[in-house]
Amino acid sequence: MNRRLSISVFSALLAMWALPALADEAAKPAPPETLLEAIKQGKPMTSFRLRYENVDQEAFQPAPNTAKKLDTGEAFTLRSLIGWQTAPFNNFSFAAQITDVHEFNDSFNDRRNNLSEPGKANYPNIVDPGYTDINQLYVDWTGIKNTKLRLGRQQLNLDNVRFIGDIGFRQNMQVFDGISVLNKSIPDVEIFAAHFDKVRQITTKLRDGNIDMVNAKYRISPTESLIGYGYFVDVANLGQNGQPAGGPSAASYVVSGGNGLGASQDSTPAATTDASSKTFGLRLDGARKISEDWKLHYTAEYAKQDDYRGGSSLIDAHYFKLGGGAGYGAWSLRIDHEKLSSNNGKYAFQTPLGTNHLFQGWADVFLATPRQGMEDTFITFSGSIEKAKLYAEYHIFKSDEKYQSIGKLGDKYGTELDVSVTYPFSKELMGKVEYAKFNESDVYGTLAGAARKGDKEIFWVTGMYTF
Repeated sequence: MNRRLSISVFSALLAMWALPALADEAAKPAPPETLLEAIKQGKPMTSFRLRYENVDQEAFQPAPNTAKKLDTGEAFTLRSLIGWQTAPFNNFSFAAQITDVHEFNDSFNDRRNNLSEPGKANYPNIVDPGYTDINQLYVDWTGIKNTKLRLGRQQLNLDNVRFIGDIGFRQNMQVFDGISVLNKSIPDVEIFAAHFDKVRQITTKLRDGNIDMVNAKYRISPTESLIGYGYFVDVANLGQNGQPAGGPSAASYVVSGGNGLGASQDSTPAATTDASSKTFGLRLDGARKISEDWKLHYTAEYAKQDDYRGGSSLIDAHYFKLGGGAGYGAWSLRIDHEKLSSNNGKYAFQTPLGTNHLFQGWADVFLATPRQGMEDTFITFSGSIEKAKLYAEYHIFKSDEKYQSIGKLGDKYGTELDVSVTYPFSKELMGKVEYAKFNESDVYGTLAGAARKGDKEIFWVTGMYTF
């Protein structure tokens, strides 16, 4: 039994041993008077997620293997999160969580440290590298009324995670090192601000830099909000439209379909070696009840992205989203249009710190926005039958600027269908089956080029136990 499997098994035994203590604490005792009581009255940050992922990708490999298609990728992995957060004691609360990801097989390219795994260039990317580390380690201070200050390594999800998220779908989540503060002193208003000097990405790559965030939310009603935000990202090699400074040529590090983790999605020479950017935006989002059974859903959002702290002057693009729909009981249907604009085909609006798996399709063909930009029109359907939750999306992808296709200029990237079924077997145990199918339309680049976005099909089976 190797080291990572041993850690995973030991973690599971440790968590099960703690179950009686968790049950005893369900009664909510009086506030702790000692640090030991604060630890006992704390809460778990523990879960185990077992996943099988199968990827059939019709895209071609980068040079020199351009004539050979990728083999089918299969990943069988287990993520173990083991952690505990104490109850508040003298206005302080402490949290610690470790993560271990174990790979049970090696029929995929895990992209550890954002590099192609040696000997796995013939497999598609499944970015779940085996890894063991501290996932979260922070202290909370609540000495000011309606205010929480957090210092240390922390996961973070803002709004719909379009711009800032922990990328929780992948087995290794994205976490930030620094300080954040949340204030709720003004009725119906939440103000969040943060400064981070490190970000650990899902490839396990730890990057240094300066990331500043401000997010202010006004709750119009319990289900409606108006949000203003500013995100300032100055991190080396984090830009998604350019070759990393001092790195190899684009053709040697870009895998068809893109990885969205510091590399461009086409084989064009780097347009930006410093992609530091600032983004300002405004978002209106909510659901309004119009009868006992019916609700109206709506979203309107706009953001502008420019260069920041020496970032390339090519960084000049905007984002907008407009959509809405209706819900009846547990069922809902809506249509949305999202645009990430292009600056004359040289740069496109990027969301390098967002949970991009949830946007532009689950097949992850567009984790980084191509330089020609993106216009995504999609229909979303959701509902439930008994305990089973059903969800589906259908996307039509087009570019903002036309691109070179086979013998013509094209603007149709393709279409994608995503469906999932989630079933809670108990309060702690959840199962999920997901499917994504991307179909290429116009060929993005040449038939043999690394930029081609060929057909791609993914199937997931996930089981998760949460304490």
